[in-house]
Amino acid sequence: MTAPAFSITVHGTPGPQGSKNRNAAGALYESSAKVKPWREAVKSAALDALAYDEAWQPLREAVRLEVVFTLPRSKSHFGTGRNAGVVKPSAPQHPTGKPDTDKLLRSTQDALKDAGVLLDDSVVTDTVAAKRYVLTGADTLSHPGAVIRVWRLTQPKETTS
Repeated sequence: MTAPAFSITVHGTPGPQGSKNRNAAGALYESSAKVKPWREAVKSAALDALAYDEAWQPLREAVRLEVVFTLPRSKSHFGTGRNAGVVKPSAPQHPTGKPDTDKLLRSTQDALKDAGVLLDDSVVTDTVAAKRYVLTGADTLSHPGAVIRVWRLTQPKETTS
């Protein structure tokens, strides 16, 4: 495969988007307080990367999105006392609980659209996503965040004036 059209590393706790709650007045709001900071972190990292490419146009052709989300481990995964920084042998290898991978993707795609990386999240036709704990595999970070890569699957469409 060729080089990605766009690639960034985002630092911050990934936040899922999609689940809604209602307040006492009946208004809908995101159930996760992490959504807004996560979307801002992705948007900011994307805008920083795009600042160096004056010719960048939002991707409007079919793209493949690859994201490896690095999530923090629960405190219960670690020992206590002198073993406070050591992961217990009984701790799970993979994060199987919340947040859901599809909801993490939703917030990330929306942020990429807001930053001007994608014309719309509908251009994403292929997706590879993984949730991992800190430093447990390829593309995992030493702290929460994500490695995001976007590949063009076709030639760029001509823009019409």
